[in-house]
Parts: sequence; C-alpha cells; structure tokens
Amino acid sequence: MSDGAVYAGIDVGSATAKAVLLDAAGVVRGTSVIASGGNLSDSAQRCLALAANEAGVAPDACSAVVATGYGRERVSARSSAVTEITCHARGALALFPEARSVVDIGGQDSKAIALDERGRVLRFEMNDKCAAGTGRFLEVMARLLEIELDAFGGRALQAAAPVKISSTCTVFAESEVISHLARNENVDDIIGGLCNAIASRVYGLASRARLTAPTIMTGGVARNQGVVKAMEALLGAPIHTPDTPQIVGAYGAALIARERAGAEAS
Repeated sequence: MSDGAVYAGIDVGSATAKAVLLDAAGVVRGTSVIASGGNLSDSAQRCLALAANEAGVAPDACSAVVATGYGRERVSARSSAVTEITCHARGALALFPEARSVVDIGGQDSKAIALDERGRVLRFEMNDKCAAGTGRFLEVMARLLEIELDAFGGRALQAAAPVKISSTCTVFAESEVISHLARNENVDDIIGGLCNAIASRVYGLASRARLTAPTIMTGGVARNQGVVKAMEALLGAPIHTPDTPQIVGAYGAALIARERAGAEAS
C-alpha cells in the first residue's frame, strides 16, 4: 500500500455483517461477510478483524471507519455512521457508474433507490416492517421445502409453470406452499412462484420510488437468479448484479470513509 493508510466500511445488518477495507488508492484489500448473530457489536468487531486479516493489517490500523446498516450505532470502531441508503447508492455507483437506480434485497429489509446522474439519492422506498420481499422470506421457504437456499435460483429457472403465491404475508404464503405440496405440484414450479412473489413485492417499492434504468441489484438475494429474472420481467429492463452483491453497502461506506479522511487531511 502506497502510504499505509487503510479505510474501512462496516455494514451491520440484522442477518449479516459485512466489512470492506480499501487502501489509499481505493483498491479493495480485504472483505468479510459473517452472520450478525445476537450481539451486533461483537459481530462488527469480528467482521472487521477478518477483513483486516485478509488485508494484512491490524483491525485498529484503519485511518477512518464508516459504519452503516441496521446496527451501525453498535460499531465501536466507527469514525462516523452513515445511512445504508447513502452507502448502497455510493457503492453501486462506483461499481456501475451508469446506474440510475438500486434495488437492495437483504435479509430482513428491501430498498428501492432512485439516483440522479451524479449518483445522488433522489427518492427511496424501504420495506423493513414485513419479512415478505426479503431474504428471510426465502430462508423460511427453503427450510419448508428442505432445499438449500443457494439452489433456489437455479431451480426457479427450471420452472415450467410457476405457481401463484397470492399472500403477501410470510405466514400465509407458507400455508399456500403447504397446500401446493399437498396437491403434488412440481417443486420447481413452487420455487419459481416464490421467486416471482418476492420480486412482485419489491417491484411495488420500485414503482413508488419511480426507478429508471439502468438498475443494479445488491444484497444477498441478488445471487438468486430466479428473483433477478423475475424483477427484470417486471421492470422490463436488464438488471446488473455485482460479483459480490452482499458487500456493496460496506464498499460504499469504505469509499465514504476514504473520501472524508482525504477531505480532513486537505
């Protein structure tokens, strides 16, 4: 690293904690994703330590640390805290400069963010009151179907006739799935219906936020191609997904940490 300086972003969500370390040139040197668990402060510390270890530095060597996410105020190492809306927008724009909207689907909330040509947030809509439209919804259904969650995307793409999941409530949707299983419906069709259901829920946020293309999807659910394809069909446009969509908020936080440290130094 040119001057030895490192900058960290920590995104502490209700389901996972993510950390990204950048060097002075803005190059990613370390990343980490772990389950948040019951102690958000401890999860943040462990996540930062893992990313720092990958970067080859001590956790307390960071020149600035920006915390974001649900548990941002629990990050003891933070220099400052920034909302996840701002951090996801910043990270998404850095990865895809043409982006004009961000759809983030995390473990327990989802967001739709509209950006201007400079990457500033114009409008946003957020669902943090209900598990429907989040990764938790898919986790519940994966357990019910006894299928690994990572297999959901591929199975959804194999659906010949996705079933209709009409309930917007996770509990009632679970009952619907049980009914489909009782009728011996094809499991891939059920999974396809579940992915369509979560996309439909998030599309409601996107409509209210008046999103425009190009769109980037972030969060762990962005790894599920069934949901991505369903969202593309609803939006009528391709969706761009980063290689590591879970860390986009932490990446944006790290970029902000680096920018703020540079502004203070000047």
